Amino acid sequence: MRPVMVLSKNVFNEKSGTVIAVALTSHPQKAGFPLTLELTETRSLPKKSWAKISQIRTLSVQGLGDKIASATQGEMAQVIEGLNEIIGA
Repeated sequence: MRPVMVLSKNVFNEKSGTVIAVALTSHPQKAGFPLTLELTETRSLPKKSWAKISQIRTLSVQGLGDKIASATQGEMAQVIEGLNEIIGA
C-alpha cells in the first residue's frame, strides 16, 4: 500500500468501511498548489513529503497500513482548499 493522507472523519470511515484519501509522495513535485502541497508542518513523517491533492481516492479501511503521522489542521485545511480550487467549489 502506498502512503496516503486520510481526509474523511472517523465516523464516516467506521460506518462506510472506506476512507477518502489523497496520495502522498516523497519525490519533489513540479506542480505546486493546488495540485500538490508540501507537508512542512507534519514533523513525524519519515521523509519529506507532498500531498498529491489531484489524486483523490476511496479506499477500504482493511487495505490501510499503520498510521505513520498526523497532519496539522492547517495542512488539512490547505488540502481541502486545494480540492475546492480543483473542483470549482
